Amino acid sequence: MDLKLIDIHAHVNFNAFRLDGDEVVRRTLAEQVGMIMVGSQIDTSRRAVEYAKRYPDGVWAAVGLHPIHLVSFEVDASELGEMGNKSVPGFQTRPEKFDHDAYLEIAKNKKTVAIGECGLDYYRVGQSHEEKTLQHNTLREQIRLAREVKKPLIIHCRNAYDDLYRILQEEQAGDVGGTIHFFVGSWEDAQKFLSLGFHLSFTGVITFARNYDEVVKKAPLDRIMVETDAPYVAPVPHRGKRNEPLYVKDIAIKVAELRGISYEEVAHATTQNAGVLFKL
Repeated sequence: MDLKLIDIHAHVNFNAFRLDGDEVVRRTLAEQVGMIMVGSQIDTSRRAVEYAKRYPDGVWAAVGLHPIHLVSFEVDASELGEMGNKSVPGFQTRPEKFDHDAYLEIAKNKKTVAIGECGLDYYRVGQSHEEKTLQHNTLREQIRLAREVKKPLIIHCRNAYDDLYRILQEEQAGDVGGTIHFFVGSWEDAQKFLSLGFHLSFTGVITFARNYDEVVKKAPLDRIMVETDAPYVAPVPHRGKRNEPLYVKDIAIKVAELRGISYEEVAHATTQNAGVLFKL
């Protein structure tokens, strides 16, 4: 399939799409937009692989354990977008312990192209020393899994860039490679991760917040990618709606505007970058 864009991080495998997930995938592919479907725990990771297997091309999976799923906490409904005409209910997460063998089994699938999303989150959890230690150890295990299966990482990081950089250095994760998903750090932060060989990926937040303009402008074109993080954080002009992989085009348009280059150039570069990194 000749793809014009690739959304490198979408969660059509989440409950926000349980009524119309395949319809969303089909209309996205019809516009020559591909996607990597990303898991956040064992169930959604398995579901991502099953989705990817249903489509011969244009849909891939990433499998991993998100740091917020290491402990139990309440997810507010306001974070979850819309599902048709019904609001997505909030829910209580159940704690999951990283099971190497379970993740290895699905990581070896040919439609699995990355390990993630995994990483650190000090915003919702990680307030205690014990929680931070658990996150650090689980991230290290997933970096080692990525090395074992020779697939790159999709890294989640919220309020923890310094610790993330230290762990990636200590684990020599630059040899594995990957992307810092939903990057919202400073240019100084960006330079550190770029120096390790990682990519940066940008979401719809860049369409309505100006905090990240410098990074979008300065990051090397061959080291950036675009993503929706659907169903979350829909870009302008879709604010307030459930986000979808098709809206990745609006993010690419904003990258082009900020960098002063054509949309076509951004689309070509980010699609090529994703193809090379994830061996699509």
